[in-house]
Amino acid sequence: MGDCCIIAIKIGPTHTEYVYNITSSEEEIDPCLRWWGKEVGLDSPTTPTCILFDEHEQFISFGYEAKQSHLSISGQEARNMFFFDCFKFLYRNNLTKNLIIKSVNGKEMKALKVFTEALRFLKDDVLKTINKNTEGMKFTASDFTWVLTVPDSCDPSAKPFMRKAATQAGIGTDGNEYNLVIAQESEAALAWCMKLPAEGFITETRISLHDLLKYLPIVAPKYGCTGEQISYYLFMSTNVDFVLITFSVVTDENIDIAVYEVLKGKMLKELHRSSVNDLGEKSVDRKYKEFLREIFTEGVWDEYEMNYPSEVQKMMYEFSRSKEVDENIQFCCPFNLSSLACKHQDIENFFEGVEGASWDVGSIKISRNKLRSFFAQSLQGITHNVREIFNKGFNIGCILLVGEYAACQVLRRHITDEFIDYCKVLCPFRPRDSVLKGAVELGKHQTLLQFQKSAFTYGIGVSDRFDELKHIKERKFTNKDGEWCGGLFIKLIEVGEHVVLNKTMEFTFYPVEADQTMMNFYFYRTLKKIPKYVTEEGVEQIGCLCLNSPNTEYRRSREVKLMITFDCREMKIKAKDLTSESKSSTKFDFECK
Repeated sequence: MGDCCIIAIKIGPTHTEYVYNITSSEEEIDPCLRWWGKEVGLDSPTTPTCILFDEHEQFISFGYEAKQSHLSISGQEARNMFFFDCFKFLYRNNLTKNLIIKSVNGKEMKALKVFTEALRFLKDDVLKTINKNTEGMKFTASDFTWVLTVPDSCDPSAKPFMRKAATQAGIGTDGNEYNLVIAQESEAALAWCMKLPAEGFITETRISLHDLLKYLPIVAPKYGCTGEQISYYLFMSTNVDFVLITFSVVTDENIDIAVYEVLKGKMLKELHRSSVNDLGEKSVDRKYKEFLREIFTEGVWDEYEMNYPSEVQKMMYEFSRSKEVDENIQFCCPFNLSSLACKHQDIENFFEGVEGASWDVGSIKISRNKLRSFFAQSLQGITHNVREIFNKGFNIGCILLVGEYAACQVLRRHITDEFIDYCKVLCPFRPRDSVLKGAVELGKHQTLLQFQKSAFTYGIGVSDRFDELKHIKERKFTNKDGEWCGGLFIKLIEVGEHVVLNKTMEFTFYPVEADQTMMNFYFYRTLKKIPKYVTEEGVEQIGCLCLNSPNTEYRRSREVKLMITFDCREMKIKAKDLTSESKSSTKFDFECK
């Protein structure tokens, strides 16, 4: 239908969401967001990442519907079902297609099938939603570029796992692989922030936005900036580094920190990446729940949480919106909670002696100071980790905050107070939307990065003249042209190395036999930095390229050129025999950190 028909899905361990853009031109419009939760009295941009299968491993439902269905069944029927309440397997190391995971009742199923069926549901749901709202048009999966986001803290193996599942779900297809993009959350958020106008950022700095805007007419012409997207220069200048802190919506617990250097042409180079557990939004929610348990003693809160899980879920959703402000908050006490409490004593009595909370005719009030205390542990840990980044010697010019947690004023003001003397601190309006909206941008432009950090050492197996001082005898073989050492690992790129994307590397090889008419190039990867032999433990073969070499006139002097190009998802290999002029090509997955 067009280059701008894009669907972006964020499916993570605890929550899932998606947006879609169905323009058939370069017209700039905001992507449409799917809202969930009507069946439980909510209107939420996310749905729980949970999925229900019957006893025959057939898909039943996903999200809120799956959770409600599972709560409504019991006994043998429940024991026969497969209910997966969380996709934390996405964070496992070496995520493979054969990984087996357990449902909440201990029954086992392949993780690939679980994830595939979740994606299949989301694919069908988004197409149904789009077709319902586009009268006279009928869209299919092949009409769109699909973007799946992955948290930065996931293992590199998550990307090929997601690509495999997407293909099985009917999203990515062989021969049309560029209609599927697997994007890291930090890069997606950047893609959105870099196109925002200056007014698109919340300013918590001591410098007013008005003063920054006065400065822009001086800066923009100097750098040849035209149009409205001059906010790029608010927080990034060439050869200046900046810290991007992603408060992941899909996990709510992890904080991903990335440092980028800005290159010419608004391209980026990643300098550092790290993740911190248990310091995200969920830690604030846990403190809030602990406080409610302190208020409603005598087992009242525990009984309420066990018997009314949907109401607790709604309370937590309301708190997630209330905690965005830095002031006193107030919310209605659910009827069932107050009824349970009144069985023990007057509800007002539960609040006696409780600092920071009070009862007000059916409502619970929490003071500003008490609200801030829920953030204390999280903020202390975030500050410590960001200071460690500054101590590494980067030339930091800006901290950019994105993700749902960044919507909280308490967090933004704390980061500003701690670091404004060293750099700018910026956050886009509606920071929780930045990842998915940025994913739509990446669907158009594929990548902002000029460099990618390799997740593995990639190499090729070769043979060389045997030298007993350098080679082990187990690798020795003999042919008509002498003694050789086979299976030597020749490094192409090293794990952690910055790889220039779309730049071709060229190598020259020669046959090991004078009358050799076929040359086989075997490619390998490993987490080791510099292995010597392809047979070493941890070295994995990823594929082979075969090249015919029928003209043996120049015997072992025949040159074969091997050209290797890396893009953001693949290593593409071309080989050419300069004597016979025969050619061959192939490609393999290229995994980035």
